[in-house]
Amino acid sequence: MSKPRKTSLYDIHISLGAKMVDFAGFLMPVQYTGIKDEHSAVRTHAGMFDVSHMGEFLVSGSDAEQFLNTVTVGNVSEMKTGDAQYSLLCSSTGGIMDDLLIYKKESEFMLVVNASNIDADLDWLKQNISGDAAIQNISDKTGLIAVQGPSSRTVLSPLLDFDISSIGFYTFKECSLGGYSVVLARTGYSGELGFEIYCASQDSPGVWNAVSHSGGDDIMPAGLGCRDTLRMEMKYCLYGNDIDQNTNPVEAGLKWTIHFDKSDFIGKNSILSCAKNLKRRLVCIELKEKAVPRQGYTIWKGTDEVGCITSGTMSPTLGIGIGIGYVALDHSKRGTKLEVDIRGKKKSAEIVTAPFYKNGTLHD
Repeated sequence: MSKPRKTSLYDIHISLGAKMVDFAGFLMPVQYTGIKDEHSAVRTHAGMFDVSHMGEFLVSGSDAEQFLNTVTVGNVSEMKTGDAQYSLLCSSTGGIMDDLLIYKKESEFMLVVNASNIDADLDWLKQNISGDAAIQNISDKTGLIAVQGPSSRTVLSPLLDFDISSIGFYTFKECSLGGYSVVLARTGYSGELGFEIYCASQDSPGVWNAVSHSGGDDIMPAGLGCRDTLRMEMKYCLYGNDIDQNTNPVEAGLKWTIHFDKSDFIGKNSILSCAKNLKRRLVCIELKEKAVPRQGYTIWKGTDEVGCITSGTMSPTLGIGIGIGYVALDHSKRGTKLEVDIRGKKKSAEIVTAPFYKNGTLHD
């Protein structure tokens, strides 16, 4: 088994006292001062994440748009230069192979995929490519730093020579940030106002230090631990937990990403079939007792097992146990009272409206 790889920010993480873990084949910081502190910083001020483990592909050629329309569920044709789009890669059976971001540049597209799926996604895309389209894996050359939180604009603004407010939600700008050439995108995984900074891998330490210096006391380094609790409070899916190749987008609550009016895309017929014969749904489950649901815990309605937790945690913001899980359609309505089996003891729970945390600054 190969050793986990290091991002170009590894030495900075060590100098900051980060606890490092192997995640998707990379040594990544899970926390610095503590998950709760870092989570709170993102909700109230700003946090800075190394997400350089993510994969990036460039897709170019006169048929690039048509190719992406075929292999993803969204409508790439409606994108303008500077737009970002959240989308899915699905198999012919309708299973989710990955969720990804698509960025439309002037003469090419950039795809951002999950670290654990880089090789599989690249192979699958190459198998389905046709016409005048080419794909290039630039993952090893690309660094990615996420700055998330209500203070993120204030932190980044001094490093830019234009008004950062001109970058709207799910748009991006190729620009200079602190003297470094970057793609600055208003995207993220926290439910707060935030930006993601793509740069050359060797420039990542310089970008990190510039942002840290600019933010001062308004920003702190944040690890994968609070990235996970933040996304769970928003019911953002994590590939491998909440969605995978055995999951259909409709049951996962991702129907909004799909443009069924496209002439064709891989998995379309299977997804339509699932939509007509839905058997389960991904829901938000709030514990009513002091307990924490975890992945794999079963969900019950009386004596019937009706579902399973796919992600769970103690919400740092709300101070209660929360879980995301699939529940049989007949028991998936908001307000339904359920129980979660936690190590042999059933704890009372209730289905609530997503997201769990409703006061984020995402659209500010």
